[in-house]
Amino acid sequence: MEKPLRIGVLAVQGNFREHAAMLRRLGAEPVEVRLPGELEGLDGLIVPGGESTAIGRLMALYGLDDAVQAFDRPIFGTCAGMIVLDRDHLGLGDYRVRRNAFGRQVASFEADLDLGDGEAPLRAVFIRAPWIEEVGPGVEILAEVDGHPVLARQGRLLVAAFHPELTDDTRIHELFLNQVREAAGVRA
Repeated sequence: MEKPLRIGVLAVQGNFREHAAMLRRLGAEPVEVRLPGELEGLDGLIVPGGESTAIGRLMALYGLDDAVQAFDRPIFGTCAGMIVLDRDHLGLGDYRVRRNAFGRQVASFEADLDLGDGEAPLRAVFIRAPWIEEVGPGVEILAEVDGHPVLARQGRLLVAAFHPELTDDTRIHELFLNQVREAAGVRA
């Protein structure tokens, strides 16, 4: 029997419980990460949505900013997590975002995303969501809303402006887990 993937979920603020539930549903073992040492032995990491300024401050306070920058496994950032990973924050992704790009909390919405895979559209939940404003040459845009990139991949990073953990659709988490499996295969 294959050993379940151990996926860290940054648990300093935000939707970490919902991501952990989705990972369990897909047969992965979620590990709540609050301190740098808890990154050891993980196959991947999720930086959840929440409030990006609070997440950034708490990461700095606990030394998680440097630890996440040094983490060499796949990372998935959603909403605030996408912001935290961009050029202007941790600098792991070669992209820049606009915070609250779709508007304030009252402008939150749901939209159907075409993932270009021939499958049914993905229902995505946007809450004070950012969008990707600028990308480097290695960034692949996977989905857009009104011409604005909201799902992208760059090497070991996957980022989403929305909250896939708040729906029953597992496709985005599956995409990330497949990236983790591919990376593990390369390491082995």
